[in-house]
Amino acid sequence: MLYVDAPKINDPRINLAIEEHLLRNVQVDDSILLFYINEPAVIMGRNQNSQQEIDPDYIREQGIHVVRRLSGGGAVFHDLGNLNFSFITPSRAGLHDFARFTGPVIQVLRALGIDAELREKSAIFANDKKVSGNAQYAASGRMFSHGTLLFDTDVSMMLQALNPRKAVIESKAVQSVRRFVTNLKDLLDPSYDIYKLKADIVAAVFEGSQPERYLLDEEDWQAINQLSRDKYQSWDWNYGRSPKFNLQKSAQTEAGKLDVRIDVAKGVIQGVKIYGDFIGPYLVSELEEQLVGLRHQREYLEETLDQIDLSRYFGGLRKEVLLQLLY
Repeated sequence: MLYVDAPKINDPRINLAIEEHLLRNVQVDDSILLFYINEPAVIMGRNQNSQQEIDPDYIREQGIHVVRRLSGGGAVFHDLGNLNFSFITPSRAGLHDFARFTGPVIQVLRALGIDAELREKSAIFANDKKVSGNAQYAASGRMFSHGTLLFDTDVSMMLQALNPRKAVIESKAVQSVRRFVTNLKDLLDPSYDIYKLKADIVAAVFEGSQPERYLLDEEDWQAINQLSRDKYQSWDWNYGRSPKFNLQKSAQTEAGKLDVRIDVAKGVIQGVKIYGDFIGPYLVSELEEQLVGLRHQREYLEETLDQIDLSRYFGGLRKEVLLQLLY
């Protein structure tokens, strides 16, 4: 087993790139243990629809990252109180065997006096409350098994970030399973911190001996930064991979009742219909046609609406009101 002690980088778009780089490009015969801690972020499963997982208004207001990971499963919230661990192996021998990779973590928690166990195949529970979710991904004969550990996460922010706005959304995406969770800090001595937990897990994995390290060199960092830019910082990966979905929202506005229905595929608007009792001198179908083909992204919609005289279709409707209905 090798240990990668990456610098204290809290950008999830970099940390997920480090993990993928170690999986795909670092061809070593040993397994690799990696830890990372991210600033506030929603990390979506590979097959999820962002519209079904987050509150985009809250995400934008709080400056929370939205990043899609390689592995499947549900959306999770990361912040500086969340410790993430990843085991990268040179074979697929541990695929679906979550006990193999969560074992050292459970061992540490039990040594700390916590009643910890693996449940539901891939979740760690501590004193009957969920503290860790785990997922796996395999490629080219190699794999990783990674998981979260809620240590001192802002649960209020987590619940708001992962709570979609009240809208009727139909999607083929896999929905996240939300369960009652707790922070490990609440179960431990106040002096015990997230870095001590990390150190204790390292000690358990390497059985108290000094771990052999894999040092990321300049060539590694060039590949990591390129992967981050091309993938984890891109709209196409984080949003454009969302499954097809239909969005329906309605509201009573100053222009009358509006009922907006949108079809989206791969993050791009495929069709729009706006119904209601509003009165305007021009056909609303003209507006609908201008929205088809746009990214279903607030910034793009806002930029387009800035160039349109909405009074032609709705009378006195404010742009902000229509924007809320479209996104």
